[in-house]
Order: sequence, then structure tokens, then C-alpha cells
Amino acid sequence: MKNNDFDKLFEELNFDIEEPHTGHKERFYKKLEARSSKKPKSKGKIRNILTPVFAIAASFLLAFFLLGDFIGQGNSAKNSDLASISPEMKQTQEFYTSVISRELKNLNAEKTPETEAIINDALLQMDKLEKRYGELKKDLVNSGKDNRVIYAMIQNFQQRIDLLNNVLSQIENIKTLKNQNHENNII
Repeated sequence: MKNNDFDKLFEELNFDIEEPHTGHKERFYKKLEARSSKKPKSKGKIRNILTPVFAIAASFLLAFFLLGDFIGQGNSAKNSDLASISPEMKQTQEFYTSVISRELKNLNAEKTPETEAIINDALLQMDKLEKRYGELKKDLVNSGKDNRVIYAMIQNFQQRIDLLNNVLSQIENIKTLKNQNHENNII
């Protein structure tokens, strides 16, 4: 709108610019004095005392509920994994974790000076995959248990198992080469 439009708008509006009746101020002051000279009722004293108490109690309740929701979300993020989705997913998670722990035991049993570097590298890769799984757990909470996140979590388990199997097969190859080299040596 241009300034001319504003001017037209205000010209058309009729503002009440009348003065109050004579003696208005005096009547107002008398009413104010009459109210201030009255003694407060006893209920008012109790109300005046309890008002801050109720305000503090309400503040504590609000803080408690907000903190409870915050802590509740943290707990649900910690407990949100495949097992929290369904009984079938719980079985899947238990299967994968048992296979991974068994393969890790096998890997640690094969630790020798020749295989130490490969095993340490594999353990670093496992840590990275576990951190990624932690991120996926958070994504699962944020996404409302989206199927894509669930699939990514299962795929993470499979990647860990594949990594461990590959390392174990490399260790077997090293053992085989070592045995072949020793067979060729003549004493």
C-alpha cells in the first residue's frame, strides 16, 4: 500500500476522541481509596501465602516431567535394537551376536606373531562397525522403526561376520603357507 492508501483508510475510520464526563477523575480516585482502605479477608492471606508454594510445586512437577521424558528417551535409545522390534528380530539379533562372539573367540585363539597385524586390523574394523551399529540404533528411534534402518542393522551384523570369516580364512592361508615352507626345508 502506498501512503495515500493509508491516509484514506484513516480518514474513513472514526476514532472516539470524546472527553470523559466531568468529575470522572474524582469518582475514580474515590473508588480506588475505598478499595484500598478495606481490610483484606483472611482467605486472601492464606491465598497470598500458598500462591508461591503452589508456584514452586508446579515448577518442580514441570521439571520432573520434562526430565523424565528426557531420561526416558535416553533409555529407549539405549534399549532400542532389533530385539525391541519383535520376537523374530530378537531371535535374529541373538543369532548374529552368538555367531559374532564365537568367531571372535576363534580369531583370538589364532593369534600368533605372524597373524597379529591382521587380527588387530580386523578388531579395528569391528570397532568401526560397532560404532556404526550404535548410530543405527539412534536412527531406529528417530525413524520410528523404519524398515530401511532395520535392514541396515542386519546388514551390519552380516558385515561383521563376513569380516571375521575373511580374516579367519586369511589366517588359514598363512598357516598353510607356513606349513608348506617348512615341509620343503630339509634338515
